[in-house]
Amino acid sequence: MRADARKNHDHLLVVAGAAITEQGVDVSLRDIARRAGVGLATLLRHFPTREALLDALLRTSFDELTAKAGELETSSSPEDALVSWLRDCVAWTTEYQGVTELMAAAIEDTESALHASCVTLRAAGTRLLTRAQAAGKARSDIDGTDLFALVAALAWLGDQPALAPRADRLFEVVASAILTSAGGSDAEDEHRPRTRTRG
Repeated sequence: MRADARKNHDHLLVVAGAAITEQGVDVSLRDIARRAGVGLATLLRHFPTREALLDALLRTSFDELTAKAGELETSSSPEDALVSWLRDCVAWTTEYQGVTELMAAAIEDTESALHASCVTLRAAGTRLLTRAQAAGKARSDIDGTDLFALVAALAWLGDQPALAPRADRLFEVVASAILTSAGGSDAEDEHRPRTRTRG
């Protein structure tokens, strides 16, 4: 791709990301083109379909979250890594309105352009969960699919205006339910998740 074409491509993704943040994944492609200062035909040359645009936009975020999981595996304790990554996933999913339903559908649809990215993201979370389970820091009766579903559920809460004020507290409840302690219930308080604010 030529430098000018790459610049236009990246600009369209930035504008699309802002539009989806405000209006959700069903935002009009014509509106995105207008915001970007180009014609609809130009947008469609870069992204022939809505799914192609969403794939390009969301895949970047999926890749970043997958890379973050890899960094946390080597830089944080098993329980802190799992909770930090879970918080980042929920925060990102909440940022894009309607993406929860999109991800839930894509991970089951092998024909979806987003399927591979969703599977890769789930695998990254599974590695962090398995690491925490091996250290005795996470309950053993959940798997990566459960974790992926919890991300979707927590993000859905954040999307609901009436429930959004409860989202942070319920995140803590869910994180505490996922984590355990090697020493059993008597040591549970010692291993409460130490959450961090997102920078």
